[in-house]
Amino acid sequence: MIQRFSRAFGLLVLLASWALPIAASADEKPIAHWPLAGNTADQSAGRRLTRMDGVNLDAAGPTGTKRTAAEFDGVDDRLEIAADAAPHFGAGDFTAALWAYIDPDLAGGSQDLLSCYDSPTHRGWQLSVKSHAVTSSQANRRTLHFGLASGQAESPWVDHGRPGHAILIYSLAVHDGQLFAGTCEPGRDQSGRVYRFDGGQRWIDCGAPAACNAVSSLAVFQGQLYAGVAKYRLAGSALAESENPHLGGKVFRYDGDQRWVDCGQLPETEAIGGLVVFQGRLYAGSLYKPAGFFRYEGEQRWTALETPQGKRVEALCVHRGKLWASSYDEAHVYQYDGQTWTDCGQVGDTTNTQTYSFATYRGQLYVGTWRSGKVFRFDGIGKWTDAGRLGEELEVMGMLVHNGRFYAGSLPLAKVFRFEGGDRWLDVGQIDKTPDVTYRRAWTMAEYRGRLFVGTLPSGRIWSMTNGASVTHDHELAAGWRHLAAVRAGSRLRLYVDGRRVAESEEFAPREFDVTSAAPLQIGFGQNDYFRGRMSDVRLYGSALDDPAIAALAARK
Repeated sequence: MIQRFSRAFGLLVLLASWALPIAASADEKPIAHWPLAGNTADQSAGRRLTRMDGVNLDAAGPTGTKRTAAEFDGVDDRLEIAADAAPHFGAGDFTAALWAYIDPDLAGGSQDLLSCYDSPTHRGWQLSVKSHAVTSSQANRRTLHFGLASGQAESPWVDHGRPGHAILIYSLAVHDGQLFAGTCEPGRDQSGRVYRFDGGQRWIDCGAPAACNAVSSLAVFQGQLYAGVAKYRLAGSALAESENPHLGGKVFRYDGDQRWVDCGQLPETEAIGGLVVFQGRLYAGSLYKPAGFFRYEGEQRWTALETPQGKRVEALCVHRGKLWASSYDEAHVYQYDGQTWTDCGQVGDTTNTQTYSFATYRGQLYVGTWRSGKVFRFDGIGKWTDAGRLGEELEVMGMLVHNGRFYAGSLPLAKVFRFEGGDRWLDVGQIDKTPDVTYRRAWTMAEYRGRLFVGTLPSGRIWSMTNGASVTHDHELAAGWRHLAAVRAGSRLRLYVDGRRVAESEEFAPREFDVTSAAPLQIGFGQNDYFRGRMSDVRLYGSALDDPAIAALAARK
């Protein structure tokens, strides 16, 4: 299912589809209903038995009254309805609606609200809040995803072109409904720039924050887009060094059009290695020596913080309330609690000399490595379980979970692989076939318009694909109580926030999407991670509610 890339055509299709009638209205009765008001009982006629793991039932709901919501700890809390008792919608319409309290701290990555998805068969559906930290960037922050799957293979890869004179798509980030890409452009008179996706192979130039050759990191912080810049050493990718003499190490804030606000120089830093938001603050690391780790204090002020044993911290992500960092100085991973670092040990054997990227899949943290080309799962301090090698590749780069499947990019062939469980990975395509080079990289990823986008080196192009059918709301969900709804209506998927329709998918063939599976229905867990926050008034309908019915649900508290 390809999301619309022509804005004008897409608007006409969207308006036309919204004019079509939808069968169900406010009089429709839910086929499953969990008020979560002091208990886990299903209040519908089905009276489905609900198993509880953890979960605090004394929490306050949207009105502030105690015992009107369930609180999930983001570690192992969930509700589960056995597969033989869960509602199964087959290839028909349905609606999922709930109130969710979105944690302003965002103590983890992507988190699942509802999921009825069977991993081995790739069959089912899910509703999730997505936050992806991919290599050096915070690619997504609190975007909403609704997806269906019925065992479909991945769609063909779509080439979205080369922004500017890019040799490397160094960073990707979704902000305010748009996809932004940071480039490395190595010519003497060129500089790293930021571009905004405009559909097809069109990219709008948003300017060069600085004179150096790369925009190495992008992140959304306090509702605004930030960019870290670098003088990238292309010899590290076995390419001729850039003739651009300018150093980086600064962070900038986007101010629209081609305007960038200088937010300060990081001390003794020529290249930003990563940006991430943790505990409500923006953090950055230094790509090259000397090692550096910094916290933003506003305007142009940065505080230099301790690094773990003097090692560089590169890829940065948040998982289970901690900041996690990879390193180019040794194949270790480090964990930061806001005050001190903990060494989580060597990842694999001494074949590995660097750790590169993170992803959370089914509640567990995974890390990619150089030079074994393997992914490892964290099973406790000093415990890393081998999750397999990506073909014959040497390095694991961008990693992301898209519509229930876990993907990873590689070097030297710039391939993308899909995790099949255990230690098995399936090759789903090579996306950079530049001849006569030593290394090709599938460097970074982001989820946008219901698709997985991947940036490459040395072609400097961006590609996308999807699996199943997906729709995303590509705006950061505001913290606090939000009413969220997902609707399957004929050949389209729709998303609603606070009673307002905010996103709609392209058309798909309904009969090809029978989502009946052997999986249980889970509230607060799924293919991504455990939910941290509160939930109330979870409802499932065996039909597609219309816009007024969704608005009426959102008006109830």
